Amino acid sequence: MKFETRIDEQTIVLNLDEEAGEAQFGDTPPARSYDFKQQSNGRYLLRMGTKLYKIDNVEYDQHTVTFTLNGQWCSVDVRNEQDLLLDRLGFKTAAEIGEGELNAPMPGKILEILVKEGDEVALGDPVAILEAMKMENELKAPVSGIISSIAVAENDSLEKNALILEIEASG
Repeated sequence: MKFETRIDEQTIVLNLDEEAGEAQFGDTPPARSYDFKQQSNGRYLLRMGTKLYKIDNVEYDQHTVTFTLNGQWCSVDVRNEQDLLLDRLGFKTAAEIGEGELNAPMPGKILEILVKEGDEVALGDPVAILEAMKMENELKAPVSGIISSIAVAENDSLEKNALILEIEASG
């Protein structure tokens, strides 16, 4: 099965052959063997070649998967073949239409709010900086529109999924 992942600003195409236990990154061979298992404590183990990765704290929000990889927080946008086809055709799922809330993807502290109420933003524009696990994470607008409300201030500590701001979707 084909997936497209987005990590920071980098897009990676991933082809998984689950039966053969092979993963191919991009369109260039060779495929790498992998083994992916869930343990009884909820941890996932991913073995690629001789490397073992520990994956914990896995959470899903539409296309975004947030998790820790060997103790480091990661957030990845993942789209499968059906999602990619719908994107190419210009369709959005019901959950994506008008989805204008930006929530904290992980616990952390707001370092900076980059917008103010009434500002116009485009999908993917940076709107806030969240510090989590001593790393600065740039949070982006989930839709294009006008900032209708900001629920936090700089230096506020947030729990996971806390509302940061709302955008009145346009177009």
